[in-house]
Amino acid sequence: MKPIKVWVSSSGPNPWKPVLILEELSLPYTLEKLTFDKLVSPEYRRVNPVGKVPAVEDPNTDVLIWESGAIILYLIEQYDTQHKLSHSTVQEKALSYQWLMYQMSGQGPFFGQAAWFTVLHPENVPSAIERYVKQVHIVLGTLDGALKGKTWLVGEKCTYVDLAFFPWNEIIPLALALPVGETPLSQYANVSAWHERMKQMESVKKVWATRQAQMDAENMGEDGLPKDRKIEDMVKSLDEASKT
Repeated sequence: MKPIKVWVSSSGPNPWKPVLILEELSLPYTLEKLTFDKLVSPEYRRVNPVGKVPAVEDPNTDVLIWESGAIILYLIEQYDTQHKLSHSTVQEKALSYQWLMYQMSGQGPFFGQAAWFTVLHPENVPSAIERYVKQVHIVLGTLDGALKGKTWLVGEKCTYVDLAFFPWNEIIPLALALPVGETPLSQYANVSAWHERMKQMESVKKVWATRQAQMDAENMGEDGLPKDRKIEDMVKSLDEASKT
């Protein structure tokens, strides 16, 4: 099998979602590591016209696809034939789709906006910060309720759905500029235990170590921001990437 190519950036959580799936399924892959300025390059725009990561090119099927949720579903449908990270019953498949869509429409956008207005937005907008931090807790509360008396979101094993939630839950303390050691997850016992179970998985450890190594190489701090604090350059790149 030829290696699957994945375009990633270091600090953002979304690119690492499909990498977790690839690693857990023991699929060969290579990482094309992009700095923020490369996201708006003409070369990458030809890969993803939206100018965001991740994107995946699979030479085994001639598939080029972007959007992390779509990539995850593609990888599962194409390669998880033994259902290591998925289920085969219609009920469990339906619930898996439900939770992945909630990650994509709930956790990702709300956590991202909370991070934006807390750390990156050039103006202090307390009402926006309050709104999105509240949404962070709504998402965590929803997950905590769903995990009551359970180990995993769907069925009796870790699936692609659980792993899809990991990256944002892992970085949200830094994204909210919380003091070291503090996390909103600590207010939700079921979520905290669930997250810790994934954090101890060898595949997760490996992927997160790879992300950290890339951040170190790019002189990024633990908070995902440049150590030289040239945040305005990062914001400019993100703004440019949003223009189509």
